[in-house]
Amino acid sequence: MELEVRHLRALCAIADTGSLHKAARLLGVSQPSLTTQLRRIEHALGAELFARERTGCRPTPLGHAVLSRARPLVAQMSLLVTETRAAAARADGARLRVGSTASRALAGWLRRLRDRLPGTDITLHMDVSAGALLRALAAGRLDVAFVHEVEGCPLRVPDGLERRVLVEREPQFISMARDHPAAAAPVVELTDLAGDRWMVDPTVDGEWDGLRRVLGEAGIDPPVLHGDYHTAASLIVVGEVVAPCQPTSGPRDDMAIRPLRGDPLAVRLLLYSRPGTDDAGRAGPAYEDLAAAYREVALRTSAYRQWLLRHGSPLAQAA
Repeated sequence: MELEVRHLRALCAIADTGSLHKAARLLGVSQPSLTTQLRRIEHALGAELFARERTGCRPTPLGHAVLSRARPLVAQMSLLVTETRAAAARADGARLRVGSTASRALAGWLRRLRDRLPGTDITLHMDVSAGALLRALAAGRLDVAFVHEVEGCPLRVPDGLERRVLVEREPQFISMARDHPAAAAPVVELTDLAGDRWMVDPTVDGEWDGLRRVLGEAGIDPPVLHGDYHTAASLIVVGEVVAPCQPTSGPRDDMAIRPLRGDPLAVRLLLYSRPGTDDAGRAGPAYEDLAAAYREVALRTSAYRQWLLRHGSPLAQAA
Protein backbone atom coordinates (compact mmCIF):
# COMPACT_ATOMS: atom_id res chain seq x y z
CA MET A 1 0.00 0.00 0.00
CA GLU A 2 1.28 3.45 -0.86
CA LEU A 3 0.75 6.23 1.65
CA GLU A 4 -1.62 9.00 0.61
CA VAL A 5 -2.40 12.39 2.07
CA ARG A 6 -5.56 11.01 3.68
CA HIS A 7 -3.41 8.52 5.58
CA LEU A 8 -1.14 11.26 6.87
CA ARG A 9 -4.19 13.32 7.84
CA ALA A 10 -5.50 10.34 9.83
CA LEU A 11 -2.19 9.96 11.69
CA CYS A 12 -2.23 13.67 12.61
CA ALA A 13 -5.82 13.42 13.83
CA ILE A 14 -5.02 10.46 16.05
CA ALA A 15 -2.00 12.24 17.52
CA ASP A 16 -3.92 15.50 18.03
CA THR A 17 -6.91 13.91 19.76
CA GLY A 18 -5.03 11.10 21.52
CA SER A 19 -7.87 8.71 20.79
CA LEU A 20 -9.04 6.57 17.90
CA HIS A 21 -12.65 7.30 18.87
CA LYS A 22 -12.18 11.09 18.89
CA ALA A 23 -10.06 11.04 15.73
CA ALA A 24 -12.71 9.01 13.89
CA ARG A 25 -15.37 11.52 14.88
CA LEU A 26 -13.12 14.39 13.76
CA LEU A 27 -12.49 12.74 10.39
CA GLY A 28 -16.13 11.74 9.91
CA VAL A 29 -15.46 7.98 9.74
CA SER A 30 -16.27 5.05 12.00
CA GLN A 31 -13.82 3.95 14.67
CA PRO A 32 -13.46 0.39 13.26
CA SER A 33 -12.68 1.87 9.83
CA LEU A 34 -10.00 4.16 11.28
CA THR A 35 -8.53 1.30 13.35
CA THR A 36 -8.25 -0.83 10.20
CA GLN A 37 -6.68 2.07 8.32
CA LEU A 38 -4.09 2.59 11.06
CA ARG A 39 -3.16 -1.10 10.99
CA ARG A 40 -2.65 -0.92 7.21
CA ILE A 41 -0.48 2.19 7.54
CA GLU A 42 1.67 0.56 10.21
CA HIS A 43 1.93 -2.63 8.15
CA ALA A 44 3.05 -0.63 5.13
CA LEU A 45 5.75 1.12 7.21
CA GLY A 46 6.73 -2.03 9.08
CA ALA A 47 6.36 -0.70 12.63
CA GLU A 48 3.85 0.55 15.20
CA LEU A 49 3.29 4.29 15.14
CA PHE A 50 1.04 4.48 18.22
CA ALA A 51 1.06 2.68 21.54
CA ARG A 52 -2.53 1.66 22.40
CA GLU A 53 -3.26 2.28 26.03
CA ARG A 54 -6.42 2.31 28.14
CA THR A 55 -6.32 6.11 28.21
CA GLY A 56 -5.87 6.41 24.43
CA CYS A 57 -3.15 6.38 21.79
CA ARG A 58 0.35 7.73 22.28
CA PRO A 59 2.87 8.13 19.42
CA THR A 60 5.88 5.83 19.57
CA PRO A 61 9.34 7.29 18.92
CA LEU A 62 8.99 6.23 15.27
CA GLY A 63 5.49 7.68 15.27
CA HIS A 64 6.87 11.06 16.40
CA ALA A 65 9.38 10.93 13.55
CA VAL A 66 6.69 10.15 10.98
CA LEU A 67 4.41 12.89 12.37
CA SER A 68 7.21 15.47 12.17
CA ARG A 69 7.32 14.83 8.41
CA ALA A 70 3.58 14.34 7.93
CA ARG A 71 2.36 17.59 9.50
CA PRO A 72 4.08 19.97 7.04
CA LEU A 73 2.86 17.86 4.12
CA VAL A 74 -0.74 17.95 5.36
CA ALA A 75 -0.51 21.69 5.98
CA GLN A 76 0.92 22.32 2.50
CA MET A 77 -1.78 20.21 0.90
CA SER A 78 -4.48 22.15 2.76
CA LEU A 79 -2.90 25.42 1.62
CA LEU A 80 -2.71 24.14 -1.95
CA VAL A 81 -6.42 23.27 -1.93
CA THR A 82 -7.40 26.62 -0.38
CA GLU A 83 -5.35 28.70 -2.80
CA THR A 84 -6.47 26.67 -5.81
CA ARG A 85 -10.13 27.05 -4.88
CA ALA A 86 -9.64 30.80 -4.41
CA ALA A 87 -7.92 31.06 -7.80
CA ALA A 88 -10.71 29.05 -9.42
CA ALA A 89 -13.31 31.33 -7.84
CA ARG A 90 -11.50 34.38 -9.21
CA ALA A 91 -11.27 32.77 -12.63
CA ASP A 92 -15.01 32.14 -12.52
CA GLY A 93 -15.61 35.85 -11.90
CA ALA A 94 -16.19 35.72 -8.13
CA ARG A 95 -14.19 38.87 -7.60
CA LEU A 96 -14.73 42.60 -7.43
CA ARG A 97 -11.84 44.97 -8.09
CA VAL A 98 -12.68 48.35 -6.58
CA GLY A 99 -10.94 51.61 -7.39
CA SER A 100 -11.46 54.80 -5.40
CA THR A 101 -10.20 58.27 -4.73
CA ALA A 102 -10.08 59.27 -1.06
CA SER A 103 -13.43 59.19 0.75
CA ARG A 104 -14.64 58.82 4.33
CA ALA A 105 -17.31 56.48 2.97
CA LEU A 106 -14.77 53.93 1.76
CA ALA A 107 -14.54 51.82 4.94
CA GLY A 108 -18.29 51.46 5.25
CA TRP A 109 -18.60 50.69 1.54
CA LEU A 110 -16.10 47.84 1.69
CA ARG A 111 -17.73 46.43 4.82
CA ARG A 112 -21.12 46.35 3.13
CA LEU A 113 -19.72 44.80 -0.04
CA ARG A 114 -18.08 41.99 1.91
CA ASP A 115 -21.32 41.32 3.79
CA ARG A 116 -23.36 41.33 0.58
CA LEU A 117 -20.92 39.28 -1.51
CA PRO A 118 -19.52 36.55 0.79
CA GLY A 119 -16.88 34.45 -0.90
CA THR A 120 -16.10 37.18 -3.41
CA ASP A 121 -12.48 38.27 -3.67
CA ILE A 122 -12.78 42.06 -3.15
CA THR A 123 -9.65 44.12 -3.74
CA LEU A 124 -9.09 47.87 -3.40
CA HIS A 125 -6.89 50.18 -5.48
CA MET A 126 -6.54 53.78 -4.27
CA ASP A 127 -5.35 56.68 -6.42
CA VAL A 128 -5.53 60.47 -6.06
CA SER A 129 -6.17 60.69 -9.81
CA ALA A 130 -9.71 59.97 -10.94
CA GLY A 131 -8.44 59.84 -14.52
CA ALA A 132 -5.93 57.11 -13.69
CA LEU A 133 -8.68 55.04 -12.07
CA LEU A 134 -10.96 55.44 -15.08
CA ARG A 135 -8.18 54.39 -17.44
CA ALA A 136 -7.53 51.31 -15.29
CA LEU A 137 -11.25 50.56 -15.37
CA ALA A 138 -11.41 50.86 -19.16
CA ALA A 139 -8.36 48.58 -19.48
CA GLY A 140 -10.08 45.87 -17.46
CA ARG A 141 -7.90 46.17 -14.37
CA LEU A 142 -10.85 47.36 -12.25
CA ASP A 143 -14.56 46.49 -12.14
CA VAL A 144 -15.89 49.68 -10.53
CA ALA A 145 -14.34 53.06 -9.76
CA PHE A 146 -15.63 55.65 -7.27
CA VAL A 147 -14.31 59.08 -8.24
CA HIS A 148 -15.03 62.76 -7.79
CA GLU A 149 -15.18 65.36 -10.54
CA VAL A 150 -14.24 68.93 -9.62
CA GLU A 151 -16.90 71.41 -10.72
CA GLY A 152 -15.81 73.21 -13.88
CA CYS A 153 -13.13 70.61 -14.63
CA PRO A 154 -14.84 67.65 -16.36
CA LEU A 155 -13.04 64.34 -16.29
CA ARG A 156 -11.78 62.69 -19.45
CA VAL A 157 -13.83 59.50 -19.42
CA PRO A 158 -12.82 56.64 -21.72
CA ASP A 159 -15.49 55.47 -24.13
CA GLY A 160 -17.82 52.69 -23.07
CA LEU A 161 -17.86 53.19 -19.32
CA GLU A 162 -21.19 53.26 -17.50
CA ARG A 163 -21.85 56.01 -14.95
CA ARG A 164 -24.00 56.40 -11.86
CA VAL A 165 -24.23 59.72 -10.04
CA LEU A 166 -23.96 59.34 -6.28
CA VAL A 167 -24.07 63.05 -5.38
CA GLU A 168 -24.72 65.68 -8.04
CA ARG A 169 -23.06 68.50 -6.09
CA GLU A 170 -21.07 67.96 -2.91
CA PRO A 171 -19.84 71.24 -1.38
CA GLN A 172 -16.23 71.46 -0.34
CA PHE A 173 -15.69 72.89 3.13
CA ILE A 174 -12.61 74.71 4.38
CA SER A 175 -10.27 73.50 7.11
CA MET A 176 -8.33 75.96 9.25
CA ALA A 177 -6.65 76.25 12.62
CA ARG A 178 -9.00 76.10 15.58
CA ASP A 179 -8.05 79.66 16.61
CA HIS A 180 -8.38 81.15 13.11
CA PRO A 181 -10.52 84.35 13.34
CA ALA A 182 -12.88 83.05 10.63
CA ALA A 183 -13.57 79.92 12.65
CA ALA A 184 -15.73 81.94 15.05
CA ALA A 185 -18.53 82.02 12.44
CA PRO A 186 -20.57 78.93 11.45
CA VAL A 187 -20.16 79.85 7.75
CA VAL A 188 -16.98 81.40 6.34
CA GLU A 189 -16.76 84.16 3.72
CA LEU A 190 -14.20 83.37 1.05
CA THR A 191 -12.88 86.93 1.26
CA ASP A 192 -12.10 86.38 4.96
CA LEU A 193 -9.41 83.95 3.80
CA ALA A 194 -7.81 86.29 1.26
CA GLY A 195 -4.79 86.89 3.48
CA ASP A 196 -4.16 83.20 4.19
CA ARG A 197 -1.85 80.82 2.41
CA TRP A 198 -3.86 78.07 0.74
CA MET A 199 -2.68 74.53 0.10
CA VAL A 200 -3.85 72.25 -2.71
CA ASP A 201 -2.76 68.89 -4.10
CA PRO A 202 -2.09 69.40 -7.84
CA THR A 203 -1.99 65.63 -8.44
CA VAL A 204 -5.74 65.44 -7.77
CA ASP A 205 -7.40 65.89 -11.15
CA GLY A 206 -8.97 69.33 -11.47
CA GLU A 207 -8.22 70.40 -7.89
CA TRP A 208 -5.79 73.23 -8.64
CA ASP A 209 -7.68 74.47 -11.69
CA GLY A 210 -10.96 74.46 -9.80
CA LEU A 211 -9.56 76.36 -6.84
CA ARG A 212 -7.80 78.90 -9.05
CA ARG A 213 -11.05 79.57 -10.91
CA VAL A 214 -13.04 80.09 -7.70
CA LEU A 215 -10.41 82.36 -6.15
CA GLY A 216 -10.23 84.41 -9.37
CA GLU A 217 -14.01 84.81 -9.51
CA ALA A 218 -13.92 86.08 -5.90
CA GLY A 219 -11.31 88.65 -6.88
CA ILE A 220 -8.64 87.37 -4.50
CA ASP A 221 -5.17 86.06 -5.23
CA PRO A 222 -3.74 84.42 -2.08
CA PRO A 223 -0.46 82.51 -2.14
CA VAL A 224 -1.03 78.83 -2.89
CA LEU A 225 1.27 76.01 -1.80
CA HIS A 226 1.31 72.67 -3.59
CA GLY A 227 1.45 69.49 -1.53
CA ASP A 228 -0.48 66.44 -0.39
CA TYR A 229 -3.32 66.76 2.08
CA HIS A 230 -1.58 64.72 4.78
CA THR A 231 1.12 67.40 4.88
CA ALA A 232 -1.56 70.08 4.68
CA ALA A 233 -3.20 68.81 7.86
CA SER A 234 -0.02 69.29 9.88
CA LEU A 235 0.35 72.84 8.54
CA ILE A 236 -3.31 73.72 9.05
CA VAL A 237 -3.30 73.00 12.79
CA VAL A 238 -0.43 75.44 13.37
CA GLY A 239 -2.04 78.17 11.28
CA GLU A 240 0.34 78.02 8.33
CA VAL A 241 -2.30 77.26 5.67
CA VAL A 242 -5.99 76.73 5.01
CA ALA A 243 -7.24 74.09 2.59
CA PRO A 244 -10.40 72.71 0.99
CA CYS A 245 -11.70 69.49 2.48
CA GLN A 246 -14.52 67.00 2.09
CA PRO A 247 -17.65 67.94 4.07
CA THR A 248 -17.63 64.45 5.60
CA SER A 249 -14.34 65.24 7.36
CA GLY A 250 -14.84 64.48 11.02
CA PRO A 251 -14.39 67.06 13.80
CA ARG A 252 -10.92 67.50 15.29
CA ASP A 253 -9.88 69.20 18.50
CA ASP A 254 -7.02 71.00 16.74
CA MET A 255 -8.81 71.99 13.54
CA ALA A 256 -11.96 73.88 12.53
CA ILE A 257 -13.97 72.76 9.49
CA ARG A 258 -16.53 75.21 8.12
CA PRO A 259 -18.71 75.56 5.00
CA LEU A 260 -18.01 78.44 2.64
CA ARG A 261 -20.69 81.06 1.96
CA GLY A 262 -22.44 80.19 -1.29
CA ASP A 263 -20.53 76.90 -1.65
CA PRO A 264 -18.26 78.10 -4.48
CA LEU A 265 -16.17 74.90 -4.38
CA ALA A 266 -17.94 71.66 -5.22
CA VAL A 267 -17.44 68.22 -6.73
CA ARG A 268 -19.68 65.58 -8.25
CA LEU A 269 -19.39 62.05 -6.85
CA LEU A 270 -19.60 59.30 -9.48
CA LEU A 271 -19.42 55.53 -9.69
CA TYR A 272 -18.21 54.12 -13.00
CA SER A 273 -18.29 50.50 -14.14
CA ARG A 274 -17.39 48.52 -17.22
CA PRO A 275 -20.12 47.15 -19.51
CA GLY A 276 -20.97 43.65 -18.36
CA THR A 277 -20.39 44.32 -14.67
CA ASP A 278 -24.13 44.66 -14.21
CA ASP A 279 -24.62 41.32 -15.95
CA ALA A 280 -22.61 39.77 -13.11
CA GLY A 281 -24.87 41.51 -10.60
CA ARG A 282 -22.12 43.58 -8.99
CA ALA A 283 -22.32 47.17 -10.22
CA GLY A 284 -25.86 47.69 -8.95
CA PRO A 285 -25.19 46.35 -5.43
CA ALA A 286 -21.89 48.26 -5.37
CA TYR A 287 -23.75 51.51 -5.99
CA GLU A 288 -26.43 50.73 -3.38
CA ASP A 289 -23.82 49.93 -0.74
CA LEU A 290 -21.80 53.01 -1.62
CA ALA A 291 -24.88 55.22 -1.29
CA ALA A 292 -25.68 53.73 2.13
CA ALA A 293 -22.09 54.16 3.32
CA TYR A 294 -21.95 57.76 2.11
CA ARG A 295 -25.26 58.61 3.77
CA GLU A 296 -23.95 57.15 7.02
CA VAL A 297 -20.81 59.31 7.14
CA ALA A 298 -22.67 62.39 5.86
CA LEU A 299 -25.23 62.28 8.66
CA ARG A 300 -22.61 61.46 11.26
CA THR A 301 -20.77 64.72 10.53
CA SER A 302 -22.57 67.55 12.33
CA ALA A 303 -21.59 70.44 10.04
CA TYR A 304 -22.46 68.54 6.88
CA ARG A 305 -25.69 67.20 8.36
CA GLN A 306 -26.77 70.78 9.13
CA TRP A 307 -25.83 71.84 5.60
CA LEU A 308 -27.91 69.01 4.14
CA LEU A 309 -30.90 70.00 6.27
CA ARG A 310 -30.61 73.66 5.23
CA HIS A 311 -30.52 72.70 1.56
CA GLY A 312 -33.29 70.14 1.75
CA SER A 313 -31.07 67.32 0.50
CA PRO A 314 -32.67 63.87 0.12
CA LEU A 315 -29.77 62.57 2.20
CA ALA A 316 -31.15 64.47 5.19
CA GLN A 317 -34.39 62.49 5.04
CA ALA A 318 -32.59 59.67 6.84
CA ALA A 319 -31.60 62.02 9.67
